[in-house]
Parts: sequence; structure tokens; C-alpha cells
Amino acid sequence: MLELDWTFGADTVMGGVSEGAVHTEADAARPTGTVSLENNGGFIQMASAAPGLDGAGLRFDARGDGGGYILSLRTTALSRPWQSFRFGFTAPQDWTGVELRWSEMQPHRTEAPFDPAEVRRIGILAVGTARTVDVSVRAMGVWS
Repeated sequence: MLELDWTFGADTVMGGVSEGAVHTEADAARPTGTVSLENNGGFIQMASAAPGLDGAGLRFDARGDGGGYILSLRTTALSRPWQSFRFGFTAPQDWTGVELRWSEMQPHRTEAPFDPAEVRRIGILAVGTARTVDVSVRAMGVWS
């Protein structure tokens, strides 16, 4: 398992008004809040510094409000805050295992190649739709 120290972030760094917090529960991290599209906003996230990764991909458990979320990875090849590699997942009401292969990562606003060994940040993101957010993530780790 990866040891991650999750912190909360929102569009307020750019003038948006989305709000929320990250809660730690037993073995899970849970970002909650409200995504607002006002003032050109539109996201909340929890993120953690992360070591370079190996293996074939990531596994984790998720549960939540049934909404769609994004696992976002940033690598040393990315220099702009809006650049990332993304993988979408749904957070159903009951704990569900999520597996992603590195080949499923989608570049977001970058043409850089994805290299898991160069990962430096992991995020769980709710973006682009005004809504209430409630998702929990646990047991994140690399698999082969």
C-alpha cells in the first residue's frame, strides 16, 4: 500500500468558490464538499505527494455518492498546474475495487508521455459539474 498524506485543494486558488475538506476515517480518506462553477471555478480535490510508481497500474477501493471522479497523476515531465494524466472512475455506495492499467491513463492538456516511475503527485478530483461531492478511497497500491 502507498502511504499518502492527503490534503484538500479547490478552485479558490484561481478565484473560484468551491469548498470542502478531507476527512480521515480509520483506513480511508474522504473528500467532501461542493463544486461551484461560479467565478470560473469548478473543482475540488484531495492530493498527496507520491513516489515514482512501478508495476502495471494502481488498485484502490472507492465508495461514495454514485458520481464520477478522476484519479489524476502528475509526473516530473509536467510543468503547468493544469497538466495531468487522468483515469475516470465511479464511486458507488458500497466499497468497490478499482483497477487501472497505466495504458488507460489519458493525458490532460499535455503531449508528454506517461511514465509511472516519474509520478510525483496523486489526486482524486471532482471537476466540471456543480454538485455535492462525497467519495472515500482506501487501500491504494501498485499491482503487477
